[in-house]
Amino acid sequence: MKRKADTEANGQNGKSILKKRAKTILSDEEIQKSFRSGLFDKDVLGKYTKEYADSEPYKHSVINSLIDDDLLRTVRNEIRENVHFTPKETDIYKIHQSGDLANLDGLDDGALEKLPSLLKLRDAMYSSAFRNYISTITGSGELSGRKTDMAINVYIPGCHLLCHDDVIGSRRVSYILYLTDPDVPWKEEWGGALRLFPTETFEDEKGEETVTPSPEVSKVIPPAWNQLSFFAVQPGESFHDVEEVYHAETKEQLDKDRGRIRMAISGWYHIPQIGEEGYVEGEEEKWGMNSSLKQLQGNPDRYDFPKSTPVILESPVEPNVEEGLDPAECDFLIKYMAPGYLVPDTLEQVAEQFVEIFSVTLDGLLSDKFSARVREYIEAQEASQETEGGSWDIAKPPHKHRFLYRHPSEALDESNPLHELLDVFLPSAQFRKWLALATKCTLQSYELLGRRFRRGQDYALATSHDGEPRLEISLGVTPTPGWGAEEAAESEEDETDEDESTNGTKEKSNGKPKMNGKQEEEEPQEDDVGGHEVYMTGDDEEDNEDAAIYKTSSDADEDNVLFAMPASWNNMSIVLRDRGALKFVKYVSRNAKGDRWDVSGSFGVVLDEDEGEGEEEMVTLEESSDDEVFRGFPDSEDSDSD
Repeated sequence: MKRKADTEANGQNGKSILKKRAKTILSDEEIQKSFRSGLFDKDVLGKYTKEYADSEPYKHSVINSLIDDDLLRTVRNEIRENVHFTPKETDIYKIHQSGDLANLDGLDDGALEKLPSLLKLRDAMYSSAFRNYISTITGSGELSGRKTDMAINVYIPGCHLLCHDDVIGSRRVSYILYLTDPDVPWKEEWGGALRLFPTETFEDEKGEETVTPSPEVSKVIPPAWNQLSFFAVQPGESFHDVEEVYHAETKEQLDKDRGRIRMAISGWYHIPQIGEEGYVEGEEEKWGMNSSLKQLQGNPDRYDFPKSTPVILESPVEPNVEEGLDPAECDFLIKYMAPGYLVPDTLEQVAEQFVEIFSVTLDGLLSDKFSARVREYIEAQEASQETEGGSWDIAKPPHKHRFLYRHPSEALDESNPLHELLDVFLPSAQFRKWLALATKCTLQSYELLGRRFRRGQDYALATSHDGEPRLEISLGVTPTPGWGAEEAAESEEDETDEDESTNGTKEKSNGKPKMNGKQEEEEPQEDDVGGHEVYMTGDDEEDNEDAAIYKTSSDADEDNVLFAMPASWNNMSIVLRDRGALKFVKYVSRNAKGDRWDVSGSFGVVLDEDEGEGEEEMVTLEESSDDEVFRGFPDSEDSDSD
């Protein structure tokens, strides 16, 4: 699935190319006056052309003070007063977008009358004079003036856009024009920078080369008022992201910084269209074909990490309910698991719930004694801020995922409870037998991975599962609060208290464990820090939609989230993942109180004959529609904090 990160600049997922309409043609003098004085001088153009040619990690350029300052200030004011922004979130970005603004020519006359300067700016940037200017600098060839492709995006604290290369359709040049506060210079420590990734070239034994982006950026371009950043779109090379806009420590500091609002007009210049100067029949199709071929060149999967390393079982593990767990198996498991989960009646309840909706969440799976050791170890790791080295590696390439991971090892470190969890407990025959009983599935293989998603750095973008249905587990061992799991737990406690008052009974998480198959709808947090693992339906029929869109401020009833699990402490989710289901772990904000820690596992299964008949593939969970909403720009009276 091609990542549609173009939604960064498009309010309608790549469909918001401006409608054809008779434009007001700007005179050469009006075009010149729209830009800063002297921009089109030959020596200035030569300077930018040389800087572009010498730039790294790939060719790009930055032009400061591009637009006439008075014009751009007027544009910004028009946007502040007349444009509505909608929050939108996918696996790859979290931003606020201008609804129909991308279709300026499609607006009625009344609306256009409110945006005359914005329309003038658009026409100036897509004028023949400026297109030729950009074409000369980049060497990209002719650029379309008809296929204008631009929109306004706002990043507030917590917003971000992850690694991608912008290669979609007929794009030739990508650009960002910043409209940050002209009177409060943007500070680098606020984040929000355009960051460029270098690439690595690998050559296999046959001499075939594969190019992949490196996991770390090498060029950071902070936003600045009236600054244009641009580069030629290059398949397999122009990888970049937008750094998270970081939260201020206090509301007072945020007010002083005027909200840290990163506003920009961004978009693309395209290949010339039919009837335009420079149009070549078949060029767009050839461009798209060459882009696809370059992205497939070599063997990119060979350089993806972590590698899949399933262990095939010699004898499948069948769910023999009558046999159950023998005393020796219970003696082993009780060293790691809460006793209540080993009780036959509890196992049967878990299995019944799982068979009904193919997912279950088990609270307090690990025993008090063992979980205390795990917590102590992880808290010590976070306190020491040791994130790399040793037995941990970095997942890559970054346009797919980035996190620390560890495979199970035969070299057991008994002093490390996290290793014991990954190397002894979860790979054990005893746990596999328990899992078979808890799901009524026959297990044929297994694969485990320890993961650490560092705040302000890590994520796993949406991937599809194309094979047979399989069991997937995620054991959360994140000791820090503030991920959204606490609210669900408190809600469940309230319900349990109500049950106690009416029935005289109360379940305890470490004795008679609590199960949460169809997770309770969570109240929205004031600051969503990400880190949640999400399963979604993959819609192959909607090629024009991003399959990983899971949060908007509207159309909540149409969300395609199947199952969501926030970072949590001592909770295990078990999901039967069917063919085509997408899964991702949302980027962890630097505002999180810690890192997300978990052990992820997958188990090849054979379903009982009775399972799946007359059932849907997975059960859709309801989700709150009260997302964080961009409240608008601060009034001028409130902004004078200095």
